[in-house]
Amino acid sequence: MVNHEIYMQRCIELALLGAGKVSPNPMVGAVVLCNAEIIGEGYHQQYGKAHAEVNAINEVLEIFSDEAAELLKKSAIYVSLEPCAHYGKTPPCADLIIKHQIPEVFVGCRDPFKQVDGKGIEKLEKAGIRVNVGILEQECLNLNKRFFTRVRKQRPYIILKWAQTANGYFAPADGSQHWITGPEAKMLVHRWRTEEDAILVGKNTALIDNPKLNARHWPGKSPKRIVIDRNLELPAHLHLFDKSVETLIFNAVKTDIEDNIKYIALEDFDRFVPHYIMFQLYLQDIQSVIIEGGAHTLNSFIEANLWDEARIFTGQSLLPDGVKAPAVYGTTSQPVAVGNDTLQIIYNQ
Repeated sequence: MVNHEIYMQRCIELALLGAGKVSPNPMVGAVVLCNAEIIGEGYHQQYGKAHAEVNAINEVLEIFSDEAAELLKKSAIYVSLEPCAHYGKTPPCADLIIKHQIPEVFVGCRDPFKQVDGKGIEKLEKAGIRVNVGILEQECLNLNKRFFTRVRKQRPYIILKWAQTANGYFAPADGSQHWITGPEAKMLVHRWRTEEDAILVGKNTALIDNPKLNARHWPGKSPKRIVIDRNLELPAHLHLFDKSVETLIFNAVKTDIEDNIKYIALEDFDRFVPHYIMFQLYLQDIQSVIIEGGAHTLNSFIEANLWDEARIFTGQSLLPDGVKAPAVYGTTSQPVAVGNDTLQIIYNQ
């Protein structure tokens, strides 16, 4: 008896290879199985390029050449997300499966995007193909939590991140810079940056820390940078203005574009600022954002209940006094050691 979960797990592993490269599309993996052997596999590698099903089927065509057509007619294809049924940047994957007469499809979860949302499954079934939905469904939903959040809630997936001292302080009372965590935590944070679309900080963090907000300690692309600067008081010499990556400045003064720096004015800077910012990011196809501070910025999103997970490092150092670290409540993961620091992730219920 075939253990379908094994092959869907492989789809998830393949899909994760596209992390940080396919947004605003979902990550998807596909496996073609014939006589209990994998004969082709693929994943969505880059936004606008071939989907997972295309790459998996093409691998069968390349490896098996003249035999491929007959092999596909007696195969099953496993896909972590419902095959698309519409023309976007690429043709519908459901049509490709039908074209090659693959008789059975195993789907991890449905696609909530309105142009798909069951239409791919329906198209396959109308063509006489057996479709099985819900293999490792929860794992497949979790794989694309960023995509699903953007589609369903019309905002990016929001990750809060901060470091706190062993006695619960975020920063010194005098506003000076105080590094809490070690090099291992820094490297992990830079890896996270390559996996998300954007990173956001407030004006005070930009001014005190002068951060580059890039991924220089991990291979991969740097995220878009976002800063909240109500009155445009930040000086031009800061790293945020070096034009090395697209940067969005939310303010109350002007809307303008200067090279790859975008100034976006919000009409009301006294109410619902986190909501307005997240909706603007949604409109710009930003699917996920890491909010790195400062404490006031983090707390404004917490108070608005606009967050999905919080990644909290606790270092070993102590401060006699200072700015208290934010507090969030939700489903808490087991703490893990990252060098000499501890990482805990809390998910918003």
